[in-house]
Amino acid sequence: MDRRKALKFTGSMAALAVSGPSLLSLLQSCKNEARMDWQPIFLTIDEAAFVSKIVDMILPRTDTPGALDVKTDIFIDKVYANLYDADAQEHVRNEIEKFNQDCISDFGDSFVNLSESDQIKVLQKAEENSGQFGSGVWGTTVGKPEPVGFYRSLKSTALWGYFTSQEIGENVLSYDPIPGGYNGCIPLSEVGNKWSL
Repeated sequence: MDRRKALKFTGSMAALAVSGPSLLSLLQSCKNEARMDWQPIFLTIDEAAFVSKIVDMILPRTDTPGALDVKTDIFIDKVYANLYDADAQEHVRNEIEKFNQDCISDFGDSFVNLSESDQIKVLQKAEENSGQFGSGVWGTTVGKPEPVGFYRSLKSTALWGYFTSQEIGENVLSYDPIPGGYNGCIPLSEVGNKWSL
């Protein structure tokens, strides 16, 4: 990806960070869709299967719900459909195709058809080769941003959808819908879970 496309894509990601109310409505609409009846809005069926498989591997079900349990893949499809412009959408399609072509050249098949051990190898390689998001202060990136690439962007969106879902916010993270008093000096050992925002 050249510098201009990387900056444009990074700008698109920054715009996503600002559009909170739209995302909350997307999360609410994901909550009501049944898993078996889900028809992607933007992604093709094959692309949706690809996204579902990756988010399931990044956030599998353990003693807490997994990404598919809270419909993170449906959320990602709605983000692509409603918040990405035509250039960013085309970029996503091209990157999914490139990701699968790399899997075919390295392992002989597209990502969803690989064995779990090969899928893990692919994700480990993608993790190593992806840029990192820069640090920020109050939502503003500090320093020169580096291109993060498709995998890191997809992973970030998956984490975003997962941790802002109602299920995780209310039942996994500590949740206090009406905050009480301010306790500014409590030991870290008493804090427990991270808190919903």
